This record gives sequence, C-alpha cells and structure tokens, in this order.
Amino acid sequence: MQRGLVHALAWSLATGAAVTLTWWGVHTVMAGTAYDPPRAVPISASARDGHSGADALSSSTRRPQASPTPKRSSTPRTAPKPSATPPGQPSRTPSSSPSPARPAKRSGTVKSYPTDGGRVVFELGTDWAKLVSATPDPGWSMQVWTTTTWIRVEFTTDDGSTVSVFCTWNDHPPVVEIV
Repeated sequence: MQRGLVHALAWSLATGAAVTLTWWGVHTVMAGTAYDPPRAVPISASARDGHSGADALSSSTRRPQASPTPKRSSTPRTAPKPSATPPGQPSRTPSSSPSPARPAKRSGTVKSYPTDGGRVVFELGTDWAKLVSATPDPGWSMQVWTTTTWIRVEFTTDDGSTVSVFCTWNDHPPVVEIV
C-alpha cells in the first residue's frame, strides 16, 4: 500500500511539474504577440431590416484607419491592384504607365440578408460585390465560395438542412438569391 502511495505521489508531482512548465512556456510565447481581441459591433435597426446605413459600414473584422505617419520613402507603398483577368492569362490592355500611387476607393451599399441558417452581409457596387461577413446561427455550420463573378455562402446542419445565399454580378448589377 505504501508503495502505491509513493508511486501516486511521484506521478502527481511529475504531472504537476509538466503542466506548470508547459503553461509557463506557452504564456511566455503568447505574451510577446500582438493580439487584439475581437470587437463586437452592434447591428443597427436599419441593417437588421435589410436597409443600409452609415453605421452599417463598420465591422468587427475591419481595423480603424490609422492616422498617417511620416515615412522615409517619398513614394507611398500601395497594395497591388487586383486584375480583372484570371491568373495565368495575359491582360488585353497594354500597361504603358505605372499604376497610380493611390487607387480609387470603391464604395457600395452594405446590405444584410437574414436566413434560417444565419446572416450574410454584402457590400454591393454597380458591377461588383464583396462579402463583408457571414455568421451562422447556433447549430449551423458555414462554407463560402468566391470567384470574380459570384459569391456563395452555404449554411448546413448535421441533419442535412441547407440554406444557400448566392450573389452574382456577371455583366449585370449584383443580384442576391436565397435558396
């Protein structure tokens, strides 16, 4: 009996030491990271009804614009401009001059679409669309497909129920269908 207690005590001490050492190592690594906890943004009454509003443009996935800071370089760095042609295909327009330093910002109308499986929010322009967010309801899972001319968000449950939200804009203004 005494031998069993000694083994149990030794196992408990070894396990406690291993857990403490592991926690300390993870804590040390994670303390040095720059992690911002997610921010919840309330949905306005107009966004809940499917109408757009100025406050509906905010999102917990977007960071606020930082104030400009002076840089050493005289030319500003910009993100590469997305191409209208798929990768691997040459562009039909010759590029004789470099792209402008600051591309024009496209803005559209933000609209929310509630479904039985969750909520989908799109930013809709005249000939383009962008998925802002898709949030499944409890008990539902979600999958998203995007191309250059359509976006599909599919909500599914374990019992096989499916709700799909399609947004298409191929040679026409964006159209949203819930199936």
